[in-house]
Amino acid sequence: MPKFRLHNFGCRASQADGAAIESLLERQGYVQTETDGSAEFVILNTCTVTNTADAEVRQVVRRVHRDNPEARIVVTGCYAQRSPEEIAQLPGVAMVVGNSHKTQIAELLSAPYHGQVHVGDIFGSTEFLSSPVEDASGDRSRPNLKIQDGCGNRCSFCIIPYVRGRSRSASVQQVIDQVRSLGVRYPEVVLTGINLGRWGREPGFDMRLADLLRILLNETDIRRLRLSSVEPMDWSDDLLQLVADSPRIAKHIHIPLQSGSDTVLRRMHRRYRPKHYEHRVRLARELMPDAAIGADVMTGFPGETDVEFEQTRAFIEALPFTYLHVFPYSERPGTPAAERRDQVPESVRKCRGRVLKDLGMTKNAAFRLRFVGKSLSAVTLENNQALTSNFLQVELSQRRPARLLTDVQIGATSETGLREHSPLQVLTPN
Repeated sequence: MPKFRLHNFGCRASQADGAAIESLLERQGYVQTETDGSAEFVILNTCTVTNTADAEVRQVVRRVHRDNPEARIVVTGCYAQRSPEEIAQLPGVAMVVGNSHKTQIAELLSAPYHGQVHVGDIFGSTEFLSSPVEDASGDRSRPNLKIQDGCGNRCSFCIIPYVRGRSRSASVQQVIDQVRSLGVRYPEVVLTGINLGRWGREPGFDMRLADLLRILLNETDIRRLRLSSVEPMDWSDDLLQLVADSPRIAKHIHIPLQSGSDTVLRRMHRRYRPKHYEHRVRLARELMPDAAIGADVMTGFPGETDVEFEQTRAFIEALPFTYLHVFPYSERPGTPAAERRDQVPESVRKCRGRVLKDLGMTKNAAFRLRFVGKSLSAVTLENNQALTSNFLQVELSQRRPARLLTDVQIGATSETGLREHSPLQVLTPN
């Protein structure tokens, strides 16, 4: 039986694609191996959100080809969709399969081999590929379930719509069946997508994400659902109220920001203004005083001035964020932002990023301190850790098996998380 080895890169949606590819190949009789050296096919399921992501893929291609020159390297995913000819020229690459053909990968590997490139019009894609996947960090207690793919936004910095295609949603019944099955083994399932808040918006659906959540709560026994990133305009009053009211939905709100400057948001072609974003965040905090509220923030977007950056810094400082994901702008060929002549120097992008990372760490430390002496609902993970409903990592004082939903008494903060109260510890809230 042919042996394969799969490497996943990038976001949760990409990880879900990789899990689906594994299932497709195994159903066709392929056997997954533990090492590249024993594989006939080495499949790289790629990301292309930054230059660094592309470089990482090329590095792995070179390493695999050096260590196992007989292996057929197959590159699929977003990088393959964006730059198939570039990838096909790398030594050792035998086949390039874009997202447009990813569902056919098992058949393509079985066909007569000629070093083909299989990439088509991604905007014509209507198929939905997804399987539950354990977290990329190795956490085996909270699988990610992709229920949406593609994106209809046209942010000027982002290549993702051009490599993922239009927004597509998993069917209601498919999501119910998968969550029901996962709920037997796992206490928590993370619902994810390229633009998760757009679930159900295409023709043929007559409901929204909040409606789907209500169905899952009513028709499955899943103990906890968690939403991954949802765009500001999709955090409706209805969705926020549902998350606040249901004890089976994690109190965790992630709202991509990118910039707190109105002029930068306009250049980014984002579909909201700072005042709209602020209203969503403040409503979330009003409804859920103890919820985690996080954001993605970009520094050094083309033309970003010192004044505009300060607007972002002050905006973030004034809002009740509990953590930030900060990253410098990275040019993506084919996007409008990459064509601008007012690119911000790399050193400035990184310097501004450090400022925001420090701000995020300060906010997170203050948030964690609030829970010393309190009891929090958490899912136990491996390595004697737990993750609370409001997205805080807890070091457990007593070993418990993974995949338990339990209450944890907080005794102290740690460098980046919390520590469970020990029976030998005197509990003194800070």
